[in-house]
Amino acid sequence: MSFQDYGLPQIVTGTSNYNGLDNYADILGQSYLWTTVLPNTVLFALACVTLTVVLGTLVALLLARLSPLWRTLTASAIMTAWAMPAVTGTYVWIWLFDPLGGAVVTGLDGLGLVDAGDTNWFTDRLGFYAIATLNVVHHGFPFVAITIFAGLLTIPRELHEAGIIDGANAWQRFWAITVPSIRPVFSVVIILSTIWDFKVFVQLYLMPGGSGANPDVLNLGVWSYVESFAQRQYGMGSAIAVLLTLLLLGITTVYIRTLFKESEEL
Repeated sequence: MSFQDYGLPQIVTGTSNYNGLDNYADILGQSYLWTTVLPNTVLFALACVTLTVVLGTLVALLLARLSPLWRTLTASAIMTAWAMPAVTGTYVWIWLFDPLGGAVVTGLDGLGLVDAGDTNWFTDRLGFYAIATLNVVHHGFPFVAITIFAGLLTIPRELHEAGIIDGANAWQRFWAITVPSIRPVFSVVIILSTIWDFKVFVQLYLMPGGSGANPDVLNLGVWSYVESFAQRQYGMGSAIAVLLTLLLLGITTVYIRTLFKESEEL
């Protein structure tokens, strides 16, 4: 379909209208792709991956220090965030930052930091993605935390004891012992998080303006959907989806090569 000028007339008549690589040439020739959509997709994914892995690692280190009872309670609490459907979680964040009475806006207005009547973060590109990042990180960090915690359990206690005897502080032991010991685990969670965050759709589409009303906040996934089902340009939307697929295939290739490399080292 990405090689066709396929719209509503083609659906009705059932005919094909092949145009070769015209859809791809049109997409790649648009400054909108390079200045808006691609930066939104890449920078948003990088921010989400970084924050998710950092927060997940900190929580994993916390779990390793807790007693069995508190560890179970904490792990159960954070897993509720991971188990929450993306749609439900998104509407919760929309409610929190609602400009007409959201908890965050109301609280900041009470402190005199913002004007509730003039504050709407959803209309600003940076504010929109800041809220979306909070949403995605909140939903994704429990998986990273539990996975890294499982990796921490495989590190022999003698290694840390030797580090303490050698005078290494907690930060030095983390980089010299913990990270090298579970590097395969870090590789897996980073690459999986990258794949997931590059193709985020629900968390962006459901936010005010994210369904196409605000073109400045679209990423590749939402742009493909808008072109296909809002503009009825199914060929163009399919071409955008293919570009996203190729991008994800590239990341998946890195993921598979990393797994093979780590297995060979083991």
